[in-house]
Amino acid sequence: MRILVTGANGFVGSNLVPYLQAKDLEILRTDIDKSDINGDLTDPEFVNDSLGTKDFDAIVHLAGIVNIPKSLADPYTCYRVNCFATLNLLSMAADKKVQRFVYASSNNVYGPPRRLPVKEDDPYDPRSPYDYSKVVSEHFVKSFHQHKSLPTVILRSWNLFGPNDQPTRVVPRFIKACLANEPIPLYNGGRDADNFYHVSNYCEAVVLAVNSQKAVGETFNVGTGHETTVRQLAEMVKEITGSASRLQTLPPRTPLEAKPRRTRPSIGKIRRVLGYKPVLALRNGLEQTLEWYRKLPTQLA
Repeated sequence: MRILVTGANGFVGSNLVPYLQAKDLEILRTDIDKSDINGDLTDPEFVNDSLGTKDFDAIVHLAGIVNIPKSLADPYTCYRVNCFATLNLLSMAADKKVQRFVYASSNNVYGPPRRLPVKEDDPYDPRSPYDYSKVVSEHFVKSFHQHKSLPTVILRSWNLFGPNDQPTRVVPRFIKACLANEPIPLYNGGRDADNFYHVSNYCEAVVLAVNSQKAVGETFNVGTGHETTVRQLAEMVKEITGSASRLQTLPPRTPLEAKPRRTRPSIGKIRRVLGYKPVLALRNGLEQTLEWYRKLPTQLA
């Protein structure tokens, strides 16, 4: 099988491509630059004429704006990139009759959890323009499955980390602080809790989504199902690095942060339907990520 991966140079894409190749899957990479086919997914001509004419059997659509502050500052660009690029790809995929279209969504579509763990049938409650762009794109995906018989799969991810992660995200920031023996700031005491998990687990979910006929038309939560507070995460990174960093307990930055935010997915559905099992636990994932950063110190700059 040959798979077109969009956003192949991004954090998830740069991990997914070698993971799929290790499974003997052939990959065609597309991104703005430095890929097999460079171009803008918001341009229908590029999608149809440059991508649609190539030979591939499935699409894994990762490309998009994932920065929530950027989506607040420029919601138009967020919707143009996240929604219209998805629509262009879906149209091309339906015309080409690809075997699978896997859409990378987000747990942000749920908003603040009403119950824990969060299940796939929990209602949408988006807050930011980014959240709404994911909800709109999910509806596009579902529509093409229902009305065009496109074999689609939606994956809603929790808090990923790993090689090539954005340096402003929590795990890279904690690793950088620990390697420099600098204080680790914990706003609101680090009481927020999330399902932090290594990107290889997400890659395994993509493999199952691409290969299993049972995945078609379904939406799945992806993660490990475990809840870890930000303080616990900081303590684990400090222990793994052997750092002398001090955990710096700070007050909430805004009144909204005063109430700790908790979220974690139920992964019962993806376990039951696809046989998914996390391939890397939190501590092991942090250890592997640390080794990657130690080999590439410039990534921490």
